[in-house]
Amino acid sequence: MNHWPQEAETIMEERFGKDSVIALATQGTNGPGVRYVNAYYQDGCFYIITYRLSRKMEQIRQAPRVALCGDWFTGEGTGESLGWFCSQENQDLAATLRQVFSQWIDNGHNDFTDRNTIILRVRLTHWLLLSHGRRFEKTAE
Repeated sequence: MNHWPQEAETIMEERFGKDSVIALATQGTNGPGVRYVNAYYQDGCFYIITYRLSRKMEQIRQAPRVALCGDWFTGEGTGESLGWFCSQENQDLAATLRQVFSQWIDNGHNDFTDRNTIILRVRLTHWLLLSHGRRFEKTAE
């Protein structure tokens, strides 16, 4: 199937259009890496607050193709830094993420004065979603 039906998009929004823990896999010259991240899904992308100097971002700079999975979903996509969380360009998205991640965002784990605190966007290219015996799949266009 080469399209993503509205029903599947609705399921994605219900499952991941909130603070969601998913596994994110990357590959770099120093080998593969996988870790759980808090993520938010919107319009075919996952958004993650992270640190520009982390191993994950180093690997994404080397090889931007990533994989993720969680809650009967698996996908591949392209990871890219949107830059500093507090930049003017990220103002609207940052406000959304502050609301979505409100239970933990100000617990001291993030330093928003540090310009290395960034938003990672993963644009999905391949998806497989399972729901109540149904299989939804989107392949590369």
